[in-house]
Amino acid sequence: MTSDHFFQEAMLRAVELGNGARRIAPPNPWVGAVVVDAKGTIVGEGATNAPGGPHAEIVALDDAGEKARGATLVVTLEPCNHRGKTGPCTERIIAAGVARVVFSIEDPDPLVGGAGRARLKDAGIEVVEGVESALVGEQLRAYAWHRTTNRPWVVLKVASTMDGQVAMADGTSQWITGEQARYDAHELRADSQAILVGAGTVRSDNPSLTARLNDEVFEPLRVVLGTVARDARVQPCLERSGELALILDELGQLGIVQLLVEGGPTTASAFVEHDLVNHIVWYFAPALAGSCHGAGALRSLQTKTISELRRGRVVATRQIGEDIRVDLEV
Repeated sequence: MTSDHFFQEAMLRAVELGNGARRIAPPNPWVGAVVVDAKGTIVGEGATNAPGGPHAEIVALDDAGEKARGATLVVTLEPCNHRGKTGPCTERIIAAGVARVVFSIEDPDPLVGGAGRARLKDAGIEVVEGVESALVGEQLRAYAWHRTTNRPWVVLKVASTMDGQVAMADGTSQWITGEQARYDAHELRADSQAILVGAGTVRSDNPSLTARLNDEVFEPLRVVLGTVARDARVQPCLERSGELALILDELGQLGIVQLLVEGGPTTASAFVEHDLVNHIVWYFAPALAGSCHGAGALRSLQTKTISELRRGRVVATRQIGEDIRVDLEV
C-alpha cells in the first residue's frame, strides 16, 4: 500500500469523524482526527467536542495513549497554535511524540493560518498537507466563509410547487412537500446555528423553528425580521430590522457559522436581490398551482432583462419521497 493511499484512507475516516461533530462543534470547525501506527493500524481517533472541550487532535491522542509516540496523526484541518478556550493543539502533538502530521487544508482562521504548520516543522515533525483537500474544503466551507468574512454562510431554503408557488390564493401553504422532504429540511435546521424568517411568516404560520429529528430536538437561534407577539412560538428570538448586511455582521460576531433563511417570498427575494445567499436548497413538490393570486417563491425579485438573470450552479439533485431536492450554489 503506497503512502498516498495510506494517507487517503486515514483521511476519509477523519472526515467521517468530523461529520459527526457538525452539530456540536460550532463556532469551532467540525474536525476529525486519527492516529495511525507504523503498520497502518488506527490506534486512536476523535472529533472536536463542544466549545470549551478538547479538539479532535487531543481526543485522538488521548485515545491512542502511548501508541501515539512515533505514529502519524491524520487530521482534516491544520492544528491550531494559539490559546483560546483550550490550549494549542501543536504543543500537545509535540509532547505526544508524534513523528508525522498529515492534514488536509490550512485553517483560514487568522489566528491559525499556517502557524500550526510552522510550529510542527520547527519541532522536527514531518508535515504533509493537501490530502483530500477538495472533500474537506467542501465539508468546512461554511466555517471557512465565516472565518474569512466574519459573516455566516447563508443557506436559503425554499419548498414550492413545480411552478414555484409557495402559497395558494387563500394564503395556505402547509404542506406543499411531503413528510420525508420536511424531515430533510429539519436536518438543514440542525446543521445551522440560526434560522431567519420574516415577521409575516411568524404571523401566518406561527412556527417554532426548532429541528425535530426523531427523539432529538435542536434549538438554533431564532431571528425574525420585524417584531412579533410575545406569545409567538418562535419566542425567545432576536427581532431585527434594517440592512440585511448589518444583521449578518451581527450574527457573525455572535458565532453563527451557518444561517438558514426560511422566510417567505419577501424575505427570500431580499436576500437574493442583495447577493447575500451562498447556497439554495429548493424542494419541488410534484404539484402545480398556477400564479393567479398565489405567492411565487421569489415574488418580490425583479429582473429587467435576460442579461440580468441571477445564475448559479446546480451541485446536487436527488429525490426525497415524492419530492425533488435541488442544491444550487449562487
